[in-house]
Amino acid sequence: MRRLAITVLASLAALSLFGSPAGAQSDDTEPDLSVDVLQVSGLFDDILVDSVNDAIERADDDGAQALILQINSRGTVVSDDVIEQLLVDVAEAPVPVAIWVGPNGARLYGTAAQLLTVVDASGMAPGARVGYAGVPLTPTGASGPIDAGFDGAAQDALRNGSLGLSEARALDIFTEINDEGVPTITSMVQVLDGRELDGNVVETTEFVVLENGQGRNDTTATVRFAKLDLVQQLFHTVASPPVAYLFLLTGLALLIFEFYTAGVGLAGVIGAVCVVLACTGLAVLPTRTWALVVLIGAMVAFAIDVQVGIPRFWTGVGIVGTIISSLFLFESLPGNSLRPSWIALLTGIGGITLTFIVGMPNMVRTRFATPTIGREWMIGEEGKVITDVDPDGVVEVGEGRWRARTNRATPVVAGDVVRVAAIDGVTLEVEPLEGAAKDYREMRKKDDAESAPAES
Repeated sequence: MRRLAITVLASLAALSLFGSPAGAQSDDTEPDLSVDVLQVSGLFDDILVDSVNDAIERADDDGAQALILQINSRGTVVSDDVIEQLLVDVAEAPVPVAIWVGPNGARLYGTAAQLLTVVDASGMAPGARVGYAGVPLTPTGASGPIDAGFDGAAQDALRNGSLGLSEARALDIFTEINDEGVPTITSMVQVLDGRELDGNVVETTEFVVLENGQGRNDTTATVRFAKLDLVQQLFHTVASPPVAYLFLLTGLALLIFEFYTAGVGLAGVIGAVCVVLACTGLAVLPTRTWALVVLIGAMVAFAIDVQVGIPRFWTGVGIVGTIISSLFLFESLPGNSLRPSWIALLTGIGGITLTFIVGMPNMVRTRFATPTIGREWMIGEEGKVITDVDPDGVVEVGEGRWRARTNRATPVVAGDVVRVAAIDGVTLEVEPLEGAAKDYREMRKKDDAESAPAES
């Protein structure tokens, strides 16, 4: 009996231990008052579209009251089909979605601006602008067609133009806007307080009376900010015009540098990575194909003169080609010229010019200056011109053929006999026999021979 009593008491204790806290937790649990904020910045590309969908799914899984999209985008570079699907996803999102165009000076340009017609709430910071929404899209969701057009005069004003705070307020484009607009993201969180979104009343703010009798709105909601992860941020960043442009120039220059060095080194690897990243950005951006071809041709022109180690005509062709392609590489978006800033242009053009006028020739001369050991015997030897040396060509000395450069203004033609005056890396400096200067080594040998009998 004692054992039975102990067993019954232990069972009751276990039930109370595991049952009571659950009931207490159920009574004391407070509803989740969090609000998610996704920062959407830069051109609206596939990465930003995916990030919005991921943020909607994450907010639903975490039980957030609402999701606020903090947008600062000067254009849309995805197709209308992608934006139509995004409009459907936002309109049918399981959590309320709001848009805040901010901070001060932010933009919402392109067809992505039509998101304002399907969100549950929207606000705008002072100094921000919205527009260039284009032709109204016609998305169709699970419940049927979705109206993505603005009303009346607002549609006409936003189709091919942009509006600031006062104009947008006059046309009732935003659901939450006053004379001062919505200056901060905290203000946007607070204006959602008390609004019924998707059948639920949002609670974000509590009015507190201070000791001096004045009142203050305190944010009670937990605001959770989200950004792109490192990989997404990398590929989103290279899809901006200045970054893609500078990566392309840097990568091509490093590949040319690596071409004139032995083996595959760090410069080649970095150059290849830069070119790959630049190509991913160019695939997203509206790029003029002919300008890209001109830029590649300019690099080929640079490489011609790098081979001879002297900046000449082809270097000038490369500089002109680089300038033209840099100015016209990207097409413009409505309301936004994608041409890189003057700082980026000066950095790119100036850097390439200095590289191929000063850096590359010095590198080639330094790289190939040492292999002259063991070939001093050719200095003073005669050779036959195989191809015209004007000023560069090919000569035959001994039993080998060598690249040659004339060290005089007068060129020598094929069939002429020349004398090797010096060796510069793998290039022989030659001069015609007629009027050729005596090499100092020969002069020294002759002087030694003439002075030898006198000494004996």
